[in-house]
Amino acid sequence: MINQTNRKKVVEITNLKKSFGNQVILEDISLSLYEGENLVVLGKSGTGKSVLIKCLVGLLSTDSGTILVFDENITSASGKELALIREKMGFLFQSGALYDSMTVRQNIEFPLRRIKKELTEEQIEEKVKEVLANVGLTDSIDKMPSELSGGMRKRISLARTLVIDPKIMLYDEPTTGLDPVTSNEISELIVEVQKKYKTASIIITHDIKCAQKTANRIVMLDKGNVFKEGTLEEFEKSNEKLIQSFFN
Repeated sequence: MINQTNRKKVVEITNLKKSFGNQVILEDISLSLYEGENLVVLGKSGTGKSVLIKCLVGLLSTDSGTILVFDENITSASGKELALIREKMGFLFQSGALYDSMTVRQNIEFPLRRIKKELTEEQIEEKVKEVLANVGLTDSIDKMPSELSGGMRKRISLARTLVIDPKIMLYDEPTTGLDPVTSNEISELIVEVQKKYKTASIIITHDIKCAQKTANRIVMLDKGNVFKEGTLEEFEKSNEKLIQSFFN
C-alpha cells in the first residue's frame, strides 16, 4: 500500500447520494484518492460503481454531498470551471469510444488539437508517436479502429487519454469483454501508466484479477454504501462472505 503520509488528496468524495426516481444508487459514499495511487473500486454489477465515476467527472448531477477534485467542488462548478477540471482528468470508457471514421492518428490528435492549441504540428506528431509507443502500438498509427482487436482499441483509447497528460486517470471496467491474456495486458498497462505518468487512478471493476494486479488500495461498494476499505492483503484475508465471493 502506498504510504499516504504527506500525500495530497486529489479527490475527496463526502456523503455522496444519487438516486434515479425512487431507486437509490449511491446512498452515502465517502472516499479519497491520493496522488500517485491506484484505487480500485470493487463491487458486483449494479452497486453504483459506474454512476460514481460519472458523478466524479460531472456527467451526472448528484442529489447531495460534495466531490472535490484538486480542491475544486465538482458539484457546484460552472460549465467553464468543470471543463477546466476535466482537462486534468483522463477517462477510459468501458467501450473504448473511438471515433470510427478517424484513423488512430486522428483519434489521438483530436483532444490535443482541442485542448493544447499552442502545440505545433511537429509537437503534435511527436506526442502522438510517444503515447502510441507507450501502449505498444506504434505500427497502428494509420489504421482504422475497425482494423483493430478489442484489446488494441482499448490501448488506443488509453493513448488518446494520455496524450493530454492527465493528473487523474479514471478507468471504467477496463478489462470487460476481453480475453484473459488481453485483460492481463491491460492491467499491466494500467500499472505502467501509473509509474510513467505519475497518475492517481480510480479503477472501477468487478474483475478480481485486474484488482489484484493494479490496486494499491481497494474500496468495495455494496447496496450504495462503502462496504469495506483496505489493502489487497486485508481483502484477501477477510472472512466476510461478500468479499470471499470475489476472492475465492
